[in-house]
Amino acid sequence: MSEAMRIAVLGVSGRMGQMLVQAIGESERCMLCGATERAGHDWVGRDLGEAMGIAPRGVTVSDDPLEVFAGAEAVIDFTAPKATVAHAELAAQARAIHVIGTTGMEAEDLAKLEPAARHAVIVRAGNMSLGVNLLTLLTRRIAAALDPDYDIEVVEMHHRHKVDAPSGTALMLAEAAAEGRGVKLADVSDRGRDGQTGARRRGDIGMVALRGGDVTGEHDVIFAADGERIILRHVATDRMIFARGAVKAALWGRGRQPGQYDMIDVLGLRD
Repeated sequence: MSEAMRIAVLGVSGRMGQMLVQAIGESERCMLCGATERAGHDWVGRDLGEAMGIAPRGVTVSDDPLEVFAGAEAVIDFTAPKATVAHAELAAQARAIHVIGTTGMEAEDLAKLEPAARHAVIVRAGNMSLGVNLLTLLTRRIAAALDPDYDIEVVEMHHRHKVDAPSGTALMLAEAAAEGRGVKLADVSDRGRDGQTGARRRGDIGMVALRGGDVTGEHDVIFAADGERIILRHVATDRMIFARGAVKAALWGRGRQPGQYDMIDVLGLRD
């Protein structure tokens, strides 16, 4: 059996950060070697377990990412776009696998990941779950099979605390639909309708974001034509599916060549 992979969690005090700690602890194939939080956070300098209200873990929360990256084989990052871009540079320097679940990243943020991917493995996905990635494949294939007489709408709902919209998963699904049709999402995206908008343009891909309650994540892809609708749906009820998927991605990255990958690669579903 190979040595357990050393994984660090970035932004460890958040909900996903704490679930990642749990997911790493569940696996015999990896171990938690480090954790970070922003400077000034009250977890910095404390034992991670004590900060979480559980048994001591022997890992001290640090506000120095460089120190943490140096001791890690992989880092898992569900933070914020600006932080993730900075982390990518550090991961490249350390030759550490960088698993990115951060959402809300714009095209300019993604472009800044490219230099880092020349030196390290980056696995980035808007959603780390098996079900959503299967839904992405189905969306691409159905969009390729149907002509633009089928209007495509992506509808997502999340908890009231989510700060970005559309969700990373909704964007991933919309991108898949656009790829299936052989168009660029930026050219056909319709993200909001209010007032006298006029008739829906043929070929547009609509996205609607709903927020409320404690919804973990619900995504529908609707193909609507005269006389029929095809509806693909994924409902997440436990955020641990994302944490376990991220750990799976980190383990998959061991021994891979530098470059950018996604969960389709991790799951072996690439066409």
